[in-house]
Amino acid sequence: MNRRQKHGHRRAVRRSGVLRRLAGLLIIAAAVYALIFYVLPNPLHVDPEWKGTDKPIFVKGQYTGFSASGTGENLLLPLPLLEKAIDPSIRYESGTKSVILSTDSKLLYMQADKKAASLNNKPIQLRLAPEERDGVTYLPAEPLKSLYGLDVQENADTGAVLLMAAGETVPLGEVKEDKAVLRTEATIHAPVLAKMTPGTKVRIWSRHGEWLYAQMNNGFAGYVKAAGIAETGIKTVKKTTSEPTRAERSWDGKAVSLTWEAVYDRNPNPGSIGKLNGVNVVSPTWFKIVDSEGNVRSQADQAYVKWAHGQGMEVWGLLSNDFDPDLTTQALSTYDKRMRTIVQMLEYCDLYNLDGINIDFENVYTKDGGNVTQFMRELKPMAQAKNLILSIDVTPKSNSEMWSLFLDRRSLGALADFMIVMAYDEHWASSPVAGSVASLSWSRNSVERILEEDAVPAKKLVLGVPLYTRIWTEKKAGGKTEVSSKAVSMDAVAEIIRSKTLVPVLSEDSGQNYVEYKEDGVLRKIWIEDKVSLQSRVKLAKTLNLGGIAVWNRSFAGDGAWETLSGIHE
Repeated sequence: MNRRQKHGHRRAVRRSGVLRRLAGLLIIAAAVYALIFYVLPNPLHVDPEWKGTDKPIFVKGQYTGFSASGTGENLLLPLPLLEKAIDPSIRYESGTKSVILSTDSKLLYMQADKKAASLNNKPIQLRLAPEERDGVTYLPAEPLKSLYGLDVQENADTGAVLLMAAGETVPLGEVKEDKAVLRTEATIHAPVLAKMTPGTKVRIWSRHGEWLYAQMNNGFAGYVKAAGIAETGIKTVKKTTSEPTRAERSWDGKAVSLTWEAVYDRNPNPGSIGKLNGVNVVSPTWFKIVDSEGNVRSQADQAYVKWAHGQGMEVWGLLSNDFDPDLTTQALSTYDKRMRTIVQMLEYCDLYNLDGINIDFENVYTKDGGNVTQFMRELKPMAQAKNLILSIDVTPKSNSEMWSLFLDRRSLGALADFMIVMAYDEHWASSPVAGSVASLSWSRNSVERILEEDAVPAKKLVLGVPLYTRIWTEKKAGGKTEVSSKAVSMDAVAEIIRSKTLVPVLSEDSGQNYVEYKEDGVLRKIWIEDKVSLQSRVKLAKTLNLGGIAVWNRSFAGDGAWETLSGIHE
C-alpha cells in the first residue's frame, strides 16, 4: 500500500467514525423526542387562536370568531353572532338600519345610532344605542338579556365574553390538582394551552373517556384529565317565562269548529242565519289590506258580532291581502308598513270586540314569503297582549309559487295559535280535468304532509272542509273534451239529485258520493259534498287528533250540515 493509499484509508476510517457518532446522536435524539412526545407529557405551550383578539366571544366553550365591543353596561354584541347562536329570526332592514327582535310576548324595535326604540310598539329609551361599524351592527347587551334571558359573563383579564342562552345548562367543576393543565386534544402528548391552579373554576362542556372538555372563566378551553376536576354543581340559565296564551287557556282539549262568513258587498242579516249547531267560531271576511302603505279597509258589523257572541261563538275577523301579489310585496316590505296594518287590525279588534284574527294571505310571490312570516312574527306578541287568538290559513303543499311555495309552514305553525289547512280545490275552477273538490285521500295527505314535514303540532292544525261542490261539464268538440265547472251549494246539488231522480253511488277513489247525467247534449259530473263526505272529514280530523275543522263557507251549507259537523265535539 503506497502513501496515497494509506492516506485515503485513514480518511475513510475517520469518516466512518464520524458517521457512526452522528447515527448514535440521531438515535439518542429520536429516543429523547419519543420519550418527550410519546411517553412523557408534552411540555410545549401554544396560544389559542383568539389570543390577542379584543373581547372574543364564546358559545358552548367554543370561540365564535366574533368580538364584542365595550364592557359592562356598555357592552355591545354583534348582530351576525346573535342571528347565528341566539335567534335566527332576528330581522335587519338595511333601508332604515333597523333591527326587529321578537319573542312570543315581546317585540323590540331598534335603529342604529338611536336610543329611541319601541317595545310592543310603545316608545322606550335605550341607555345605549345600537352601533354600526365596518358594515356590522352591534346591539346593546342589556335589553337582549331581558328579551332573551341571555347570560353574559365577561372576564377582566382576557376580555373574554361567555354567552349562554335561556334554558341552557352546563356542569361546573373546580381544579383539585397542582399539575392540572388544559391541552389542545384529549391526550397528554398534545400541546398545553394553559396551566390551572387548584381552586380554578371551570365549565364542563363535554366528556371524552377520562378527559373533560372544560373552559375557565377567562375563556381558555381545552381538554383536562377528569381525575383532576371535582364537579361542584350545574349552572342553569333561567328560562324566560310568559303567561299562557288565551289559546292555551281556553282551547286546550277543546275542538275548533269554525265557519267562514263570506262578506262581499254587504253583511248578512244575523236574524236570518239560524242556529249553527256545534259551531264555536265564525270568521267573517271583513278586513283587507288596500294599498301599498299597509292600510286596512273594514266591513265589520257590530250587529253580527253581538249576534255571534249571543250564540256562544267567538269572532275571528279575517284579514286578507286582497290576493294581490304586487300590493303584498309593497305592504309587507318594511316594519313601518307592517306595523300600520297590525295597529289598524288591533284597533278594529278593540272597536268591534273581536276575539281573534284569521290571516288569509294568498297569491303571494315566493320572494315575499319571508315577509309573510315576519308579519306574523310581529303580530303575535301584539295580538297576545290583547288576548286575541291568532290563526292563519295555508294551502296544501304543492309546487305552485303563488299559492304554496311562499308559505313557511314550519315557522308559521310555531307562531300561530291555529293553522287552518284549506284542504279544498284539489280540482279548481279552471282545472283541465274534472274531479273532486277535496277527495278524502287527498285531504288526508294534505294534512299529514304538514304534520310530518313541518312539525306543526296536531292540536294546532285545523282541517279545512268545503261546503261547496262543482258541477263539471264535459263537452266533445273537435275530437277533444272541453271541461268547465261552476261552484254550487249543498242544497243546489240535493235539488238536482231530487229533480232528476238520480241515484248517487259511492266513489271509492274520492270517498264521496258521485252522480253523473247528460243534459243539453253534454255530460255533467258531480262529486257530492253531503253528510257522507262531512262525516268522513270529521272522522279524519278526530283520527289525526287535529285541533278541529273549518268550513268554507256558511252560505253553502245544506240541510243537516251543522248537525253532522258537530260530531267534532263528540
